[in-house]
Formats: sequence, C-alpha cells, structure tokens
Amino acid sequence: MNPVSVVQGSGPVVLGLPHTGTDVHGDIAARLNENGRKLADTDWHIDRLYAGLHPDVTTVRANFHRYVIDANRDPAGESLYPGQNTTTLVPLTDFDGVEIWDDPPDAAEIDARRREFHAPYHAALGAELARVRDLHGVAILYDCHSIRSHIPFLFEGTLPDFNVGTNDGTSCAPEIEAATVAICAAAPYTSVLNGRFKGGWTTRHYGRPAENIHAIQMELAQSTYLTDEATPWTYDAAKSAALRSYLTSILTELAALAPSLGGSR
Repeated sequence: MNPVSVVQGSGPVVLGLPHTGTDVHGDIAARLNENGRKLADTDWHIDRLYAGLHPDVTTVRANFHRYVIDANRDPAGESLYPGQNTTTLVPLTDFDGVEIWDDPPDAAEIDARRREFHAPYHAALGAELARVRDLHGVAILYDCHSIRSHIPFLFEGTLPDFNVGTNDGTSCAPEIEAATVAICAAAPYTSVLNGRFKGGWTTRHYGRPAENIHAIQMELAQSTYLTDEATPWTYDAAKSAALRSYLTSILTELAALAPSLGGSR
C-alpha cells in the first residue's frame, strides 16, 4: 500500500486529508477486535465532499486508516488537548472510549508504523507546501476533517456544523481566519472558532505565518452531509450539494487572499 496519494495543483491552497483512508494492512486488521474493524472514526467521504471544488488546489491524502496510526497526532505522542478525552497517536479506543484492539501494538510497533505511514504522509505534505510556496510566495494549508456531532466521550451536547481551528489565531494570518469565519457565519449552519477543535497537530506544526505558510483546520459535523451519522455512513447528495457551495466559497476566497499575504510571484 502506498501510504499517501498526492494530486498537484497550481494554486496556493493545499488540502490535507489525514483521516479519509480506510486501508489497514492484513496483519494489523487481524489484531483489531470486532469494534475496531468497523473503522467508525473515519472522516467518511470527506475526499468526495471536497473533490472538484476548486480547480487549482493540491491534495495530500493519507490512504491508511487512523487506527493504523493517526496522521494528525504529534509523532512524539504528546496530547493535543491535555486534560480532555482524546485519542492517541495509535488509538487504543474509538471516539466513544470503547477498546478497538484484541492485540494492541507495543512501543516498537508504534515506532515502526510512525516510520512506515506517519512520516511519509508528512514528508509529502511538507514537500507540497514548500512547492506551492515556491510558486506563489505563500502556501495555505486547509486541513479537512469531519466527525459525528454527538460524541459524549469527547464533548458535551451537539457539535456545531462548522468548527474552524487556527490554534487560537496563531497558525494563520488574521485575514484567513476572518474570511473563513465570515463565510461560515453567513451560511445556514452553526459555527464556532477555536472551540472543541482548535486545530490538530498538522495545523499547529505547519502553521508558520512568519514563514509564509498558513494553516487552518475545518472540522465538519457529519450531519451536514451524511444521511445518518451511523453505518453505512451514506453520502447524502442533496445535503452535500448545499454544503459544497459554501466550501467552494471558502477555498476560492483563500486562494484570492494569497497575493495580499506575501504571495507575489
């Protein structure tokens, strides 16, 4: 299995897709328990949702499932949200806190998975951000995510539809944050900035505005585009069409902002 797929575009925006992959090596899959084999915490159909929204974006997609190793976690294993329930670099439970392994990986295997899967994904993502910045003088990473809107183990109540994360404004220029928030606020969806999801390791690691690399995370509630937030995780064409129009506006606006952010090449 190739751990990462890249489609190069000519514009300043790079889409990160760390959690849409469903590939699990046979030996790893055999060690998952019945609950783990459901792969319930996938960012279902996010690659399909964003496909074709903008002709010039670059996409970097992890093909492996997050239960193999989570491409949006610190490779050193540090928690993104200290004091809150979350999943680890190689998750031991699902988002409901239920165990997913019959035979959990030990430290040596986690290190091997880090080298085989996590590192190649980020090598590809880093290379594309560098390539795009060389082309435009600036690169904007838009990290694409989705999650069920009701997960008591992770958060109380119902998650807003649009969850924008900029690590409390540090991972991107204020113009990027403001433009994204304005489009979300004008849409017929609920939204929040830097709420439960402030941006994962990808956003925090790559977001270096002083170096002309900006990063922003979009965590969508799956109720916005799935028929039901449960198996078989059906992509809802009507819901998705409505949502895609606003996502298109966001990507178009971010690309248009690039020249004012130092992108003058």
